[in-house]
Amino acid sequence: MLPSRTDLEQLVVQKYGNERGDVTGWGPRQRSRFGYYLPGDVYEALIRRLVFPGCSWIDIGGGHQVFPDNPRLATELVSRCSTVVAVDPSPNVHENVYVHHRVQAPIEHYDTNLRFDLATFRMVVEHVDAPDAIVRTLNTLLVPGGLAVVFTINRSSPISVVSRALPFRLHSPIKRLFWGGDDKDTFPVRYKMNSREALHQCFSAHGFDEAAFDYLDDLSTWLLYRRLNYIEIQAWRLFRALGLPYPENCLLGVYRKR
Repeated sequence: MLPSRTDLEQLVVQKYGNERGDVTGWGPRQRSRFGYYLPGDVYEALIRRLVFPGCSWIDIGGGHQVFPDNPRLATELVSRCSTVVAVDPSPNVHENVYVHHRVQAPIEHYDTNLRFDLATFRMVVEHVDAPDAIVRTLNTLLVPGGLAVVFTINRSSPISVVSRALPFRLHSPIKRLFWGGDDKDTFPVRYKMNSREALHQCFSAHGFDEAAFDYLDDLSTWLLYRRLNYIEIQAWRLFRALGLPYPENCLLGVYRKR
């Protein structure tokens, strides 16, 4: 179920390639050279596989974008679907031009007769205060066999550990330094669902089975800085050569409704 190497290569061309299919930009070229894919690219390749013609899709907590770094793919996938709904308590959701319907509300307060084949949580569950309420609601929204995809931060990764120790007022300036972005896209973190064990426990308790899971090595700390990113990639290669897990990683889980 998780994307294959071919899926990832196709995603890279779709996202970073030109009309000739050549990968452009120093970052994508450098990553392609060493066979590394950003966690966000893996997530996008997975959703590209899962969205089928006529799919009914609910994107939870995505704010003003389905894929912040790949609007072309968002347009492509939404065009395949019969219905795409974005639900988010933030007013940012009203800026989402890709979906068919926008709802400003916590997902547990979303009242609808619609049922969905696919639910996505892209960098959302780290902000959740009440995991059980959210997954319980999700069970009512998905059709039997429907899939929930969770892409999030690993709370045991070094950056997550540091962020928990820092006052929230510092999160946005640090985020801008390393990754860019706007203040309106920075929210308090809770990390109540940010381990494989926590996700499994919560989804299993509310009628879901783990269909797939992976730890995605995250080399985006120095993504904006060419030489530092090169050093980061070399450190990743050393960890792999030694057979050690890379300490900075994200979680990608797929959960199927029973």
